[in-house]
Amino acid sequence: MPEGPSVRKFQLLTSPFVGQVVVKVGGSTRKINVNDLNTLRLQDSQVHGKNLYLAFVAAEGPLTPTAEESLLQREAASGASSPAQGVQEQVCASWTHAQDEELQELQHSRFEAPDLAESPGNRLRFHFGLFGSIRANEFSRANRANKKGDWKDPVPRLVLHFRSGGFLVFYNCRMHWCSSPGADPASDILSMEFHRGQALDALRTPHPICYTLLDQRYFSGLGNIIKNEILYLAGIHPLTQGSLLALSALERLLDCAVRFSSDWLHSKLRGEGLHPHIYQKKQCPLGHAVMKGALGPSGGFKRLTWWCPQCQPAVLSGDGDPPPVTE
Repeated sequence: MPEGPSVRKFQLLTSPFVGQVVVKVGGSTRKINVNDLNTLRLQDSQVHGKNLYLAFVAAEGPLTPTAEESLLQREAASGASSPAQGVQEQVCASWTHAQDEELQELQHSRFEAPDLAESPGNRLRFHFGLFGSIRANEFSRANRANKKGDWKDPVPRLVLHFRSGGFLVFYNCRMHWCSSPGADPASDILSMEFHRGQALDALRTPHPICYTLLDQRYFSGLGNIIKNEILYLAGIHPLTQGSLLALSALERLLDCAVRFSSDWLHSKLRGEGLHPHIYQKKQCPLGHAVMKGALGPSGGFKRLTWWCPQCQPAVLSGDGDPPPVTE
């Protein structure tokens, strides 16, 4: 599933369309009536954690954008010559466990921050599936044959054509109308409003640190890849209870979370891929054998986790026992 950096990149693709009016719609989604979007103006585009929010308003009256919309358009235009502009992304992976994780994402939502307002509103919330993506002014094309040998292009969930002649295409995502974003910017690891004190309080609890990091109430946008990578970079065993770690260790982990997420976003904007240290690896960068296990709360959501027992030694609990591992 696209994590915070990927969704931030998707938002960059939508920004140039802010202030424009929808003149034609399409797509396979049945979650909303796509015709409701006709003649609406895209007012705003925001990211909160792993979710994208597009705000629409009636296009009645003058069709010139507001001052705020003009500012957003100027900012988008100013970056037109940067690598971020024109970069299209479809999150594709060859991970063998991908389908299992996607199924778990659908079945377990306990780590997703709930919407603050579920009543219909003017914001369309997008939550992307494992291979979710957005394309601007182009459609995704099949790059391989399916199991039947057919070359079929991916079917868009939603297509928005704008008065300017451009269009946005959304793939493999869920969407619904809401009144406001469901995440607190203070919990978003890529937000300027990210609250370190609140995050440290969450990490100090007597729960395995790898569980806490995936709790979107405190670490919105942080996903399984980021979790694995920052625990390795900070030298922390994934099942270590946060309450057993020194404040300096938690501060270092938090620094790794913010820095890794920011660096990953910048790499995406340059069109570069991720080169993980530990995620899906058999050896760590120092050549040690890596362990893998499905870790998560009892009866709850479990995610595949990779760690190096030598670089990330287990911290003993009060009774002197190492943390249990579920393979």
